[in-house]
Amino acid sequence: MYNNLPPNRNGSHHKGNLIKVRGEGELAIQPDSASVNLGVITEKKELLTAQEQNSVDVTKVINALLGLGIPQNQIQTFNYRIESDYDYEQGKQIFRGYKVTHLLQVKIEDLSLVGKVVDTAVQNGVNYVSNIQFTAKNKEIFYQQALVIALNNAIEKAKTIAKTLNVTLIPTPSLVVEGGNTVQPFYHPSETFVKGVSSTQLEPGQIKVTANISAEFHYRTVY
Repeated sequence: MYNNLPPNRNGSHHKGNLIKVRGEGELAIQPDSASVNLGVITEKKELLTAQEQNSVDVTKVINALLGLGIPQNQIQTFNYRIESDYDYEQGKQIFRGYKVTHLLQVKIEDLSLVGKVVDTAVQNGVNYVSNIQFTAKNKEIFYQQALVIALNNAIEKAKTIAKTLNVTLIPTPSLVVEGGNTVQPFYHPSETFVKGVSSTQLEPGQIKVTANISAEFHYRTVY
């Protein structure tokens, strides 16, 4: 936005002489941690049988993950539910049994173990894997760097506008408003795995960290 008003009597810039711009900054960084959701889904005719079998299978999965060196506090239940299953025949609802779902979220700090965690979990009873996410632990540090890029981007935009309009820019902005930040973790799509699958290859890719600002610059008209 360019707003041109005449200078004050003393020749200084008028408070309305403003150039308003937006600045954007982006960084692509390598992830240093990951998380994955592992599910054990058990279907049985009797609810108690389904619960017991599910508990046995989940315990087996947790012990296998602990055997890989995943700390106990990095393995957490984030969803547990019991549902009734029905078949539909000729418009009639026929009870089939119960489905017990126990979902674990596993945090992994050694990225070389991600594929092995998935394989080991599947081999020990997991039949649902979702939300494989690679991220960075020190996101705020990277955001600060992106913010510097965004501010420099706004300054360069203001300089370009001032040069094009043949006005003298006051290079220090009179107002800077942070527009927020975005950290885009790298995801792998949800998948259902079957026992026997091995050597899963999961590449972490890169994470995008972005920052946005809006800034106002005063200028003086050149006569």
